[in-house]
Amino acid sequence: MLIEHILSVLRQLKLDGMARAFQEQVEQPGTVSDLPFDERFGIIADRELNHRDSRRVERLLKNAKLKFPSACIEDIEYHASRGVERSVIKSLATGDWIRHGQSITLTGSTGVGKTWLACALCHQACRQGFSALYVRASRLFEELRIAHGDGSFQRRLSTLAKLDILFIDDFALAPIGAAERNDLLEVLDDRIAGRSTIITSQRPTKTWHEYLNEPTVADAILDRILHRAHKLVLGGESRRKRESGKE
Repeated sequence: MLIEHILSVLRQLKLDGMARAFQEQVEQPGTVSDLPFDERFGIIADRELNHRDSRRVERLLKNAKLKFPSACIEDIEYHASRGVERSVIKSLATGDWIRHGQSITLTGSTGVGKTWLACALCHQACRQGFSALYVRASRLFEELRIAHGDGSFQRRLSTLAKLDILFIDDFALAPIGAAERNDLLEVLDDRIAGRSTIITSQRPTKTWHEYLNEPTVADAILDRILHRAHKLVLGGESRRKRESGKE
């Protein structure tokens, strides 16, 4: 009866990790019966900490809405033709680029794995406790256009500004107008003080100024993106073609 009471109290306190660990010790006493009380309790406390860490990572990954949620750096393919250097990924995997408010650009032709690689970097960041959000550029601009109309624009900017990583996919895929340029500048300006951005694009970064098509705003946008960015240029054959068996 006492055991059930303890389990009930732990669950009421939302200490699910401790409850599971305590129940395991009760059901399998032989594994810990010879340990002193403080060590047995330490095992239970560690389980609660690990449980909370796991739940937090799960929540961060869910909120990130990654296009490829299972992408992870352990599965990255390193080929000379891809232009992905193991030393660069190893450095980025530490998360120091996020702590220093740096950004990443991934460019290359369609199908070479830009989005997948960026998702793997976001996945790694979430595992380290950083928040992230994936959004296609066209959808971001549409969301901001609607936010202007319903009066939620500043609130949306504030939400985006709090993210450790904003991942903008398929940048410069469609023509851009004055409203989209100005909104992009607003989003990036809020991130200049210690927040990181990942941008993928089929266009090389050297063509982005021409694409933005307004010198003053383009200078401001690119300064905020490229000034402290890790620039990854991917090559090689299309992963989609290879995986589908096409030549």
